[in-house]
Amino acid sequence: MKYTRMPIEKESPEQFGYEKIKNNLTETSVRDRNIRDLGIVLDDILLPYGDHLGDPRLRRLIAEQSGITDPDCVIVTGGAASALFLVASSLLEPGDHMIVARPNYGTNIATPEAIGADISYLDQKFEEGFRVDIEKLESLIRPDTKYISLTNPHNPTGTMMGLRELKRVIAIAEKHGVRLLVDETYRDMFKDERLPVAASLSKKVISISSLSKTYGIPGIRIGWAVCQDKEMIELLTCAKEQVCIGGSVVDEYIGYVALSQKKEWIAENDALIAGRFAIVKEWVANEEFIEWVEPRAACTCFPRIKESAGVDVEKFYKIMNDKYGTYIGPGHWFGFDDRYMRIGYAWPLEEELRAGLAGISAAIREARK
Repeated sequence: MKYTRMPIEKESPEQFGYEKIKNNLTETSVRDRNIRDLGIVLDDILLPYGDHLGDPRLRRLIAEQSGITDPDCVIVTGGAASALFLVASSLLEPGDHMIVARPNYGTNIATPEAIGADISYLDQKFEEGFRVDIEKLESLIRPDTKYISLTNPHNPTGTMMGLRELKRVIAIAEKHGVRLLVDETYRDMFKDERLPVAASLSKKVISISSLSKTYGIPGIRIGWAVCQDKEMIELLTCAKEQVCIGGSVVDEYIGYVALSQKKEWIAENDALIAGRFAIVKEWVANEEFIEWVEPRAACTCFPRIKESAGVDVEKFYKIMNDKYGTYIGPGHWFGFDDRYMRIGYAWPLEEELRAGLAGISAAIREARK
């Protein structure tokens, strides 16, 4: 495999330096939580090798919340990124064909590229509302297509396929005998339509999720894959055992406790995100130089500076970072030009979000040619 560093990781706030950032609008999660927030006391936990599929209690809970009866249809991984890596490296060899939506979270594209896969990109365009073009998707399928990779809700735009669209895509995958990976990392976040876990609808689907974004605990590295096809789970287990054998029993215990609190936590989360979303929506409505596709879910959006604004984009980012201490996800993290920006609005405190948005507006005006 030919690894290269992904810009989204190389330039991430943790690599850039949190101490340099006053208004962090790059994060696509809720605010990070402490152990005490979960009501956990870690005093005496045995530290053996754990079940290679993951803690059985955690897998039972994930299965139950996914509408799956068998917990052996769940494999716990080191975050969603690890699950995505295991799927790609298990299903693809150099030259194998796959289809992936673009823009996308980096690993969904970078790992197939590192493997040397033959990739067809399903471009989701601003002018089309960043929707999944289902007819275009089907036209890209070939006899040798190994899998289709989509995110729903979509990262970075916050758009979302509804149930009818999701079922159409699943039907296409079944018709052509192709696996469908659906990255559902933001599924439990604020949204305008409640969807079932995609893997509960077909054996052809692999659903990926984690506790990092919605639950605000990325430091414990808990993600998972759900698939009703036991052969696929066995393949992922083979890959996981060669990478790390099993997961951290401490992380998996903390993950179990956190996921057990889902009902209460999601209600609190959604109320917070709704309030932050209203702030961003008002800002866009009053910012003459910004346009967006309004998100339907999660806590991110992907607006762009209007071309007519005549902004020196490189100067804009420098002013925004250096003068206003505001950090956002530039378009090149997702293969777009840097007039686009990913803004995360659930992680910053309300005053940081307002200051960050004001910084973007000020930097636009100071960078106009």
